[in-house]
Amino acid sequence: MTVWQKKIYSECMGFRAQFEAGGTTAARYEALIRVSEVLGACREPSALFQSLARELRRVVNFSFLGLALYDERTHTMEPYVLEATGDPVPPPLLATEESLAYWVVQHQEAVVIPVVEDETRFPQAIAYMRDQGMRSICALPLTTPQRRLGMLLAGNREPRAYAAEDVTFLSLVANQVALAIDDTLNFTALQQSLLIERQRVQNLEASDELLRALAPVLDIREVFPRVSQIASGVLPHDGLTLTFHDQDGDVVVHAASDEAGAFTTRLKLDPSRLHDDTFAIIDDLATDTFPVVEPDDFWERTRAAGYRSVLIVCLKAHEQQLGLQFWAKQPRAFDRGQVSVARRIADHVALAVSHQQLAETARQAAEARVQAERLEARVRSLSDELALKTGGGRMVGSSSEWQAVLKAATQVAATETTVLIVGESGTGKEVVARFIHRASSRQAGPFVALNCAALPETLLESELFGYERGAFTGAQQAKPGQIELAGGGVLFLDEVSEMSPSAQAKFLRVLQEREFQRLGATRTLKANVRVIAATNRDLKKAMDRGDFREDLFYRLQVFDIKLPPLRDRTVDIFSLSEAFLHEIGQLFGRPPAGLTREAKDLLVNYHWPGNVRELRNVLERAAILCEGGLITAEHLSLNRERPHSPPDAAVSTTDLKAVERNMILQALADSKGNKSEAAARLGISRTQLYVRLRKHQLV
Repeated sequence: MTVWQKKIYSECMGFRAQFEAGGTTAARYEALIRVSEVLGACREPSALFQSLARELRRVVNFSFLGLALYDERTHTMEPYVLEATGDPVPPPLLATEESLAYWVVQHQEAVVIPVVEDETRFPQAIAYMRDQGMRSICALPLTTPQRRLGMLLAGNREPRAYAAEDVTFLSLVANQVALAIDDTLNFTALQQSLLIERQRVQNLEASDELLRALAPVLDIREVFPRVSQIASGVLPHDGLTLTFHDQDGDVVVHAASDEAGAFTTRLKLDPSRLHDDTFAIIDDLATDTFPVVEPDDFWERTRAAGYRSVLIVCLKAHEQQLGLQFWAKQPRAFDRGQVSVARRIADHVALAVSHQQLAETARQAAEARVQAERLEARVRSLSDELALKTGGGRMVGSSSEWQAVLKAATQVAATETTVLIVGESGTGKEVVARFIHRASSRQAGPFVALNCAALPETLLESELFGYERGAFTGAQQAKPGQIELAGGGVLFLDEVSEMSPSAQAKFLRVLQEREFQRLGATRTLKANVRVIAATNRDLKKAMDRGDFREDLFYRLQVFDIKLPPLRDRTVDIFSLSEAFLHEIGQLFGRPPAGLTREAKDLLVNYHWPGNVRELRNVLERAAILCEGGLITAEHLSLNRERPHSPPDAAVSTTDLKAVERNMILQALADSKGNKSEAAARLGISRTQLYVRLRKHQLV
């Protein structure tokens, strides 16, 4: 016996001595001791509750017997009906503070109600007891030295059934019941702890076995059936799959156990399902699924394979979103209690995938270094040439039309969106494309430009996609295409309207699937490029004529930028001329002294069919002819007429000074007086700005 049981036993013996003259009373306490022994032998709550009413009937007079258990953590009462005169009716759901049981637990006092009809406290509890036919009630706290357990309630169909000596005796009964309940709860907690410990040991053993299976391999697909077999020891399942999200958000099955080998290799999910849930459980695939866009018969095929439920856990390996799916051929095979085990298994798988990715990264890095060595000299020479010819691709111009282009290019640069640049020949489409590249997250990657109009159809495809050895006559060795060379950077397709129908169809796949094949190859390669296309044609008209694919047009025209012709931005002619003459002077070693007023007048009034490119060419020729002196109108060799220009667009010689002065004032206003910023806006140096400020008496 425990100390508490011995104390109760001693009290019982004291009562027996006190009432030894009354044999019935003594027998009552002897029966209580036997009841205590019976209840003490129960080790589970269900067994205790089944025998409680039967055993207590020997020592307590009741028509109704119930109890309520109190949970201190959740502050709730859980009622049980142990015996009633009719079919047991569950007690009403009450707020804990309003219940009779909570009052008894908190005050640790017995509540005796001699006549139920006269009681005004606890109205809902009293109404329930009245419905059960009870006329009197005795409720006692269930308490041990360690904790408060709840309340024991006896009800009788007769009024005033419980006298003072009955309450005293029922208190001893309640103490015995409390001890028995406490023992069963402790036993249950001990059993649960042992079960958790066994599971922990089992999980550790499975983890060790998983580590041994995964450690020596670099491709998890080789051992994935073994991973499934080991995991089944701690999380039973019939099939196991490993998936990842590709760049387009599609779910790709990377590995599968033997049982799950028939699963579709690629899924396109409803975008609303692409969130960051850490796990998901589908209890029955016959009634509950989530939307799959492609293939739309995925769940039918899954059910046809015999699967009825699935547990999914999500994880990451080096920023790669992964998913591990446990499939079962029985409904409701998984519950939330198994999620932690599934996550531990997933952690081991993620570690193996990370090792695999690191090995693949090292291999790709080695290949990239070899390719970089071949291209490094070429890239340097092209960069130097571009810097000399275009001033590093500076976006010169302060006109509102050109500023709108700059704003649009800046907005789209920070994204991965495909861009279509539209404008006449020579308006600076490649300059804008290079600006977007330099302002994007791909600036460290290559910028590869391809003019689709400069190559015949067959050469265009081989140049764009590359080819394998033997793909066609003369293909003595494999060659990567421009898409591969632009990996990690930007692919600029100039004059995209001249792309052949065959090339259009193949390139559409690049934009849609982000993958392609070299000519003559069967292996699919990933296209890690951002595409910027350009054209001087009306693609909508070409589409209407059937010369350009409609689906490709809409893939390219996600974000379009229209470049104004130079005749619509005459305000920029002076700043462009200054920039070009500076670059030309660096090339020649003897820069021109400047432009005469007549030359400036001619530049502004000319209609520039060749746009900015023509302006630079004209200035380069004039710089040669002037031999370091001033460039005159004769050196420019331009037609002095200006056809197709609106009458109000001409600027007279007398207005040139006013135009320049207004441009300077506008630049100073836009830069809030910052002369360095104003000079940058005008495309001139700070020194040149001060010269013009003095010239126009602005300082």
